[in-house]
Amino acid sequence: MDNSRFAAVEKAFGREPVKAVPPGANVSDYYGCNVFNRKNMRRYLSQETRRSIYESIESGKTLDISVSEHVAEGMKRWAMDMGATHYTHWFQPLTGGTAEKHDSFATPYGRGESLETFSGALLCQQEPDASSFPNGGLRNTFEARGYTAWDPSSPAFIIGDVLCVPTVFISYTGEALDYKTPLLRSKAAVSKAASELLEYFGMRGANVESYLGWEQEFFLVDSALFSQRPDLMLTGRTLVGHESAKSQQLDDHYFGSIPQRVLEFLKDLEIECYKLGIPVKTRHNEVAPNQFEVAPVYEEANLAIDHNLMLMSVMKPTAKRHGFRALLHEKPYKGVNGSGKHCNWSLGTGDGIPLMAPGKTDAENLRFLALTVNVLMAVYKNNSLLKAAIMTASNSHRLGADEAPPAIMSVFLGSQITSAFEQLLESKNMVKIGKRSGYSLGIPHIPEILVDNTDRNRTSPFAFTGNRFEFRAVGSSANCSSAITMINTIVAEQLKEFKMRVDARIADGAQTERAILDEICMTYKGCRDICFEGNGYSEEWKAEAARRGLDCETSVPLVYDALFSPRAKELYADTGVLTETEKESRAEVLWEQYGRKIEIESRVLSDMTLNHILPVATRYQSVLLDNVSKIKESFPAAEFRSLASNEVELVRDISYHISEARRMAKEMDALCDRLARVVEERVRSIGFHDEVVPLMESTRQHVDALEMIIDDQMWPLPKYREMLFIH
Repeated sequence: MDNSRFAAVEKAFGREPVKAVPPGANVSDYYGCNVFNRKNMRRYLSQETRRSIYESIESGKTLDISVSEHVAEGMKRWAMDMGATHYTHWFQPLTGGTAEKHDSFATPYGRGESLETFSGALLCQQEPDASSFPNGGLRNTFEARGYTAWDPSSPAFIIGDVLCVPTVFISYTGEALDYKTPLLRSKAAVSKAASELLEYFGMRGANVESYLGWEQEFFLVDSALFSQRPDLMLTGRTLVGHESAKSQQLDDHYFGSIPQRVLEFLKDLEIECYKLGIPVKTRHNEVAPNQFEVAPVYEEANLAIDHNLMLMSVMKPTAKRHGFRALLHEKPYKGVNGSGKHCNWSLGTGDGIPLMAPGKTDAENLRFLALTVNVLMAVYKNNSLLKAAIMTASNSHRLGADEAPPAIMSVFLGSQITSAFEQLLESKNMVKIGKRSGYSLGIPHIPEILVDNTDRNRTSPFAFTGNRFEFRAVGSSANCSSAITMINTIVAEQLKEFKMRVDARIADGAQTERAILDEICMTYKGCRDICFEGNGYSEEWKAEAARRGLDCETSVPLVYDALFSPRAKELYADTGVLTETEKESRAEVLWEQYGRKIEIESRVLSDMTLNHILPVATRYQSVLLDNVSKIKESFPAAEFRSLASNEVELVRDISYHISEARRMAKEMDALCDRLARVVEERVRSIGFHDEVVPLMESTRQHVDALEMIIDDQMWPLPKYREMLFIH
């Protein structure tokens, strides 16, 4: 691996330049080398400038423009010493990915000369085209101006020869056009609300952060096979394909030995991550064949999300170098587990006190119960909005299928925490929370097993796992800002309401602890229906959830209607995370993206059916008919009927499937043409969901049936059994 860019920095530290990361090198030797972190700031920025940066990160203080000039100059010198030639504002438009526009440090001046420049103004603000990204009607095509603005709380980094500066993206008129802006607003809202609540517990002025640990699942497929699948290339998933006789039934891939080719890819991916300061910690085989997972150490949410997007970005070229393509779609293959991005969310103080874990004292446990009950109520009141934050065309294939949680929001607490709340409801006095216990296996040399205060429930979309809540419904391709922004927002509003009610009790003469306990009881009593400990896959739970009044909608376009509910209006008016205009524009973007993705998939499926599958099916049918003709010529009529019956039956089957697949493909194209003329995004997306998606599923049934009839050597596409197993 070429690490020549390390040379200048290594020389500055008085060491010989490192030409390559040697096998077995300590990660600490190069961790964060491509990040303008505090270590690099100390070499390139003055103490006064660093102090201003730290205050901005830790206290939200706005940087003075003169300080920005010093930061830009130091950042430029560092980047150029690392081999960078360009810079970009790196932002998160509503496409779900990231965006960048590269500008060179080289600035011509005088006569035929050039100077490398990067000013504070260029660091703080730039101007991409705001009308060319999804904006839900906030910007007309002829109103193109938008701004990106530097986010100092997420450090700049280098990928390739480009200095990337994390930024927010807003319109000319000030509306958020990205995922980061609402995320930062939600972080501020939940931090303020939680900090004010903590004053009850003697923690005045506590700086509360929302933390995130994501778990990124993905599939790998051989590049040569990928290039032969138009559906994978254009949509990220297989639109046709009969299930493999063997897939995940034996559970032999999960946590199994990582294939050597994959291991080499993961090693390189980890090196790229470590250079970017992404604290990846875990790697393993997932349940489905060719499915894997990487997960980091938990971080402050804004930084964690930036790191996840960086990982997704570097994963793809790294996979290509190893002869793979990385598939981040939630359901690349029918009939096997899909991929999620479990988001482990918690609150904690900036100095390291976890707030979502039981404590050692009654005071700490009271604080835990107060915060936890507010999370429960937040999910209960806003379960439809929480679902809208994670529901997409691709994630809808995964929710409720195999090991993914159902599309019904509920919370799993575990027996011990549930018992604590139930006892509190009954006694109205402080209760003990069970501590970790242990048991012996009866084998002398095996140590005692320590048992956590909660089991795991893989069917729960929002599960308490000991010191955090694991939101399991987030899709693998998603920008998890959407989910974390929603969690922060609903919890912030609920914490604020809880404190108002406690304050009212205190004003009426109640002691602080009594007021908190009574309000915890009232809150828990009001939201018990969101708690469910059983099997989320069962039909009984679907009926029970509906009885409890939980949102059981599964139509993606209709799920987005929650954004126009009175509850959503009240939530955003109270927290200020999204303006009414921004909220409505996001709904328009979601409807538009759903419709366009289904349209692309249906047109790809039609093309594959008409241009790839049916010509081969017709050719094989001709082979069978030719064989029937030869049998007829070679044998008497009485023998012919028995000898050719199988071929004749196959010809009939092929004719039926060809006829139906052709009819449906043409019908899909006609439907897409008609829906393309529909102006209202919601109506169009509902049309794609209700009319086109069922046709796609029916078309696939006929194509998959043909796959099992036609000669394997003639079939034009790599099959599941070939793509799902790495050799």
